Amino acid sequence: MNKIYYTLLLLGSIFFTVSCVNDLDQYPNIETTSADVYTSVDNYKAVLGKIYVSYVITGQEKGGGNSDLNSNSGYDYMRCYFNMQVLGTDEAIYTWQEGDKMNGLTYLSWDANDVWVSDTYYRIYYTIALCNEFLRNAEEEHIEKFSESDREEIRRYRAEARFLRALSYYHALDLFRDIPFVTENDPVGSYLPPRYTADQVFEYIESELKEVETELLDRTTVEYGRASKEAAWALMARLYLNAEVYTGAARWTDCIDYCNKIIAAGYTLEDDYTKLFNAENDKRTNEIIYAFPVDATYTASWGATTYIICGAISNTSDSQLPADYGVESGWGSFRLRGSFPDLFSSGDGRALFYTEGQTKEVEVVDDQGYGYLSEKWTNLTDAGERPSNFSDFSVNTDFPVFRLSDVYLMLAEAVVKGGEGSSRGIALGYVNQLRERAFGDNSGNITDGQMTADFILDERARELYWECTRRTDLVRYGKFTTADYLWEWKGGVKEGKAVDSKYNIYPIPSTDLTANPNLWNENY
Repeated sequence: MNKIYYTLLLLGSIFFTVSCVNDLDQYPNIETTSADVYTSVDNYKAVLGKIYVSYVITGQEKGGGNSDLNSNSGYDYMRCYFNMQVLGTDEAIYTWQEGDKMNGLTYLSWDANDVWVSDTYYRIYYTIALCNEFLRNAEEEHIEKFSESDREEIRRYRAEARFLRALSYYHALDLFRDIPFVTENDPVGSYLPPRYTADQVFEYIESELKEVETELLDRTTVEYGRASKEAAWALMARLYLNAEVYTGAARWTDCIDYCNKIIAAGYTLEDDYTKLFNAENDKRTNEIIYAFPVDATYTASWGATTYIICGAISNTSDSQLPADYGVESGWGSFRLRGSFPDLFSSGDGRALFYTEGQTKEVEVVDDQGYGYLSEKWTNLTDAGERPSNFSDFSVNTDFPVFRLSDVYLMLAEAVVKGGEGSSRGIALGYVNQLRERAFGDNSGNITDGQMTADFILDERARELYWECTRRTDLVRYGKFTTADYLWEWKGGVKEGKAVDSKYNIYPIPSTDLTANPNLWNENY
């Protein structure tokens, strides 16, 4: 597999450490000086690779040893982000509540001291700090010593770093709204970042993506695992899809425009839905626009997609065998909440649930026997076997950040909600393409009259579950905290209940509020 991570020549010699929670501009601190590191194009690529892998690993050694960042849980960006986007919704419920401190996320009752909220926040800003450090050393004045061809290569790396920073700032915007803001242009030292409003962060991300989209490589020439211009378009479409939540102003037409750009780039749906989530899904570049690559040899960890796959396999069942999913063990971490399977109709091939010995309803939260188990993600090859580099605790399954299916559904929602630049007929065709793949024929197709906004929300759940979109979708529809849609254990009661609207946004951790007087939380 051709993955950028395999070329990181400097990972053994560059160490990034964090000494404190404030002054976000101060880290990463590099023991090897910048003058030693930024001496060749290969070295720039290695440091860029460090930014890419910051989403799926936590340190320099297998399993997260020699950690880059001290945190409460010690887990990676992807594991933290999955928890924040999935485990408070109808998509899943966590088993080990007390031991893993999941009560706040499970019941929508967190506060500014929640360990997972804090870890996610600092993981996001660690990646932003890596981007800023890279960009400081990739400015024109720093690369003028190189040949023109080398400078062009570094400029392209610079565009990728800006995309990755925009992606992390998007995560921060979506989760926290009004946030500290720092770039490579801010001073290094005792500098306290200002608080940017959601409007300001939105405008920054939008402008960054518009600038870098012309500098990124096309999908046909980009190296696998690296960001293409189509990835920037997909992030832009998602930004516009949620614009009304972030800024108060809907941008449906802009969302459609960027969806159309992606569709025109030549992507096609993968015939087999399950192959999008297996150990060889790096081959699915026909549909997957951008992914976080994960590899059992080079990015072995307890997080990322290892967490998603092993976490969904029971460790008490006599009939569900981890080997059937290409892994050594099941962790029994999470199951589906009872209302979620009800979103699927008979014949929908996306309903990949293990039900033997499991009740559908979750009567008891900390008992693995309650709630169906998801079989959507596996560590199996296309041939149904374990990968050749099988590891006892890591997988080869990449995490699709953006897929063509998501683009089809974003366009359909934007059309239904009044955006221009496409039509209901075109949108209906895209939705039915997804349903024909799911059902194997046109028996699941819908009519124009059935294509409502609520139908699109449910279809997003069916198509994209456990891909870290559900919380954002429910917030956009006004259903995450309200009584408009209840699911098991929402608000801490079996039948579900509405919670305070403040839980549509996570709080900035109290540690950063103490360190930076520019910051504060609304309603917490």
